[in-house]
Amino acid sequence: MSYKLTVDYHTHTVFSHGKGTIRENVLHARQLGLKAIAITDHGPGHNEHGMKRESVPEMRRIVTELNNEFDDIKVYLGVEANIINNGNGLDIRPDEFSQYDFVIAGYHYGLDDAYCLENFRTYSKGIRSKDLILKNTQMVLNALYENDIKILTHPGDKAYFDMAEIAKACADTNTLMEINAQHAHLSVKHIKMCAKTDAKFIISSDAHKPEDVGDLRLALLRAKEAGLDLERIVNLAKIEK
Repeated sequence: MSYKLTVDYHTHTVFSHGKGTIRENVLHARQLGLKAIAITDHGPGHNEHGMKRESVPEMRRIVTELNNEFDDIKVYLGVEANIINNGNGLDIRPDEFSQYDFVIAGYHYGLDDAYCLENFRTYSKGIRSKDLILKNTQMVLNALYENDIKILTHPGDKAYFDMAEIAKACADTNTLMEINAQHAHLSVKHIKMCAKTDAKFIISSDAHKPEDVGDLRLALLRAKEAGLDLERIVNLAKIEK
């Protein structure tokens, strides 16, 4: 049985560190027959790849124009917020949420307030610190419970977390857990663990080039290897032959 994505809610453009324009991402999504695509450039708190807050009106203008131009696809303006350990837990303030159709969020390096240095030093060497795992997990839980987050992106990447607790929180908050086609997370191990909860899943391309929009291959392979009931992936459709 072959499958395809119905929507791709995690793509990047030149407004952060993607290689293509919003239009180019949308055009490729249309070629694949996607029903919807979201433009979710990195949040402004990232020291290297963050979008600029002042760019949001221009991005909204482009998205509006594309929605007016095409009636076969819905284009959303989102943001991949960075999870941090202060305030509301994200680099997108509560008063900024209304600028976007929805917010997705993930953990990244390159931020001032996210235990990045400690995690880089330990994660790269496979060192598990109970204290750091606790702090990392609480940081993510705070972000989930304090904000309306549609998707938790590449959970388990770049640091160690208590993934069982995070999966429970995603189920509680109706946050989709992402199986990412560019990163190795959710991993097979973590998919099996998270599937024991009521969490729902989504596959995202995390495209940084227009030609990667809609790509599901590596993510789908991990889901199948983990034995996940594919009906729990909300944006997966069978290709009828």
